[in-house]
Amino acid sequence: MPVRPQAAVEPPEDFGEKEFYLDEFHAHTLCIAASLRDCDADGGFETLGRVLRELIANETRVIVLLGVAPGRAAPRALQHVRRRLQGRVVAADAARRFPLVAGRRSAAESFIDLGGASDLDATLTAAWLTLRKRPLMVGVVHAERLVDLAQQLAGRLRVHKLVLAQPEGGIRAPEGAAISFMDDALLTTMLQPGQAEWAGLAARRTTLDAVRAALRAGVRSVNLCSLDGLARELFTYEGSGTLFTLEDYCRIERLGLDDFEEVERLIARGQREGYLKPRTPSETARILLNGFGAEIGAHHFAGVCALETEAFVPDRVGEIVGLYTITRFKGEGVGGRLIARALDEARALGLRYVFACTLDVRAEAFFARHGFVSVSPDAVPAAKWVGYDRQRRARIRVLRCDLD
Repeated sequence: MPVRPQAAVEPPEDFGEKEFYLDEFHAHTLCIAASLRDCDADGGFETLGRVLRELIANETRVIVLLGVAPGRAAPRALQHVRRRLQGRVVAADAARRFPLVAGRRSAAESFIDLGGASDLDATLTAAWLTLRKRPLMVGVVHAERLVDLAQQLAGRLRVHKLVLAQPEGGIRAPEGAAISFMDDALLTTMLQPGQAEWAGLAARRTTLDAVRAALRAGVRSVNLCSLDGLARELFTYEGSGTLFTLEDYCRIERLGLDDFEEVERLIARGQREGYLKPRTPSETARILLNGFGAEIGAHHFAGVCALETEAFVPDRVGEIVGLYTITRFKGEGVGGRLIARALDEARALGLRYVFACTLDVRAEAFFARHGFVSVSPDAVPAAKWVGYDRQRRARIRVLRCDLD
């Protein structure tokens, strides 16, 4: 019985980027620290409120610490925060899941004056007594203690993630390029005497010290971003700041079944952006089954590629297909790591060479930097071109890496 050709389709969008991150945060605790001044700026409380509402509805517990500027009384600041935040956070869906956040009096018990927070054990106790009944604790603390207290609370309670929201946002290199990820080794290098000053980060040394301390205390990841970029940092692949992890920031592993849904959406994204050609579900499945994923930190996929060999077994040749890294990770070396992993696999299989095809000039230059040379379409197996679109073949760039 003939098999009917399958049209190229995209995965449904009802379980997209945000849902993957919410799934990661489900039943975990996040700690978010920001200054009250930033919250009072245009859209500040609205941004924070929207993020908290989504996290609470997701059954994620959240500790929020807000730094109060010198000269501003903490009790009055707490009343101000409660007025601005309570109605935005306690939406109907959250109230259904957590009845204790619904009433005005009950919800008020989620807001705590921590002041100078000189007694850490008392603060930890107050946090637990609040969170054992409610999904949210909002504490105001003197601004000069904000980062230190956030690090101590997050570390002692070993929360899933610590987010430090600061006006400067994430870390940037001396030439101004954003640094999306840093692991403990790179962070330690940055904190050596004179390094932060050389990189123009002297004013952020205290923050970087706190980030490293939190990671070493057991916090799985720390995010540094601006308050207005908070939702993008937590819920999207692009992010808006810098993600810190303890281990090597990027691991290349063969994809497993539990990864397929998320990676399928990465592939669909690459198709929408024009970096990858449209594929049928069966063709996408081939990438997933033969693919490698670049995983950042805990469950953050940065890119994907696959080594296709089945069609070229008689020739002992492989093709790299579906290579894509999302915008946030371009320039972070992720694509190079994926290529290196695919080439290692090709050598282990005893292949003579590996090739790749692209219509993108930038992709051609990328492959050239990793040892591939431009060849004619006739320099790769004829099986590649069976049923291939003639017009596309006339424009395609073919690159080859010999392994012998």
